[in-house]
Amino acid sequence: MKNDLCAAVDFGTNTARLLIARRGEHGITPVHVEREIIRLGGGFTDEKGISDEAWLRGQACLRRFSALLSRYDVAVVNASATSAVRDAVNGAAFVAEALAESGITLTVIDGEREARLTLAGVLSCLDSQPESLVILDVGGGSTEFVLSRGGVPVFIRSMPIGVVRLTEGFPSHDEMLARVAAVIGALEHDLSAAGLTVPVDAELVGTAGTATTIAAVHLEMDDYDYRKVNNATVSRIDIGTLFTRLSGMTLPERLAVKGLEKGREDLIIAGMLILMAVMDRFTFGRMKVSDFGLLEGLALSGGEYEGK
Repeated sequence: MKNDLCAAVDFGTNTARLLIARRGEHGITPVHVEREIIRLGGGFTDEKGISDEAWLRGQACLRRFSALLSRYDVAVVNASATSAVRDAVNGAAFVAEALAESGITLTVIDGEREARLTLAGVLSCLDSQPESLVILDVGGGSTEFVLSRGGVPVFIRSMPIGVVRLTEGFPSHDEMLARVAAVIGALEHDLSAAGLTVPVDAELVGTAGTATTIAAVHLEMDDYDYRKVNNATVSRIDIGTLFTRLSGMTLPERLAVKGLEKGREDLIIAGMLILMAVMDRFTFGRMKVSDFGLLEGLALSGGEYEGK
């Protein structure tokens, strides 16, 4: 097989994703995509970091990804680890074991670099690129907010709220809401301090699991198809209606909803709370969805992200 392939691994707090693709002058063409909900942030503590159970899930996933990479004979893999690994006291040990056991070198990136790579990935798939964009990446351990103009980021914040941390750390919707409101209030203050506002004509693009799940449920997808999710739009009203519907369901009932992936049934509520709070604070009436994000940004980077 001619080795014109590139590969990337986005090893997140909730989901691990692998992309094997061909990179050309017009971007990347996916050849093989894998994802697994590993919940690396599950049971996370400040004292211990990554829990024993999450550690085993994560390492097993990386070994499986390594086997797939070998099958495709991919020589270079851009692999990043984000919130859970960078915040864990045992994060360095996790990275060392990953390299020894799977051969995959996880580069721990900070929130700002994560946001820049996510922006690059999102821009590669949008069907239109308005002058002003807000990219919202609701992750498991953190949420990245990017305001860009003309495809260039002018404001980046990594907010310390994510679906796993909210779900495991705050037992009620009201407590989650209070935490989300405080963090988004700080975000708005930082924007103002930087002399910036979100333009009224800015478009909101949501990426990562919360946004793509909302799109998949909205489209009633039996089988997830990133091509249909990319550039799908969902109104704030429809998101609110879906939130009310899911909030009134038990976890098994949510699993029966078309488009809702197993492993997200308890986390989707926290993700929607973050998303709706951002939409309301900055008066977005709709969200465009991008399946592309950090993973595709890594593939496009050609390894340039390392150490930056």
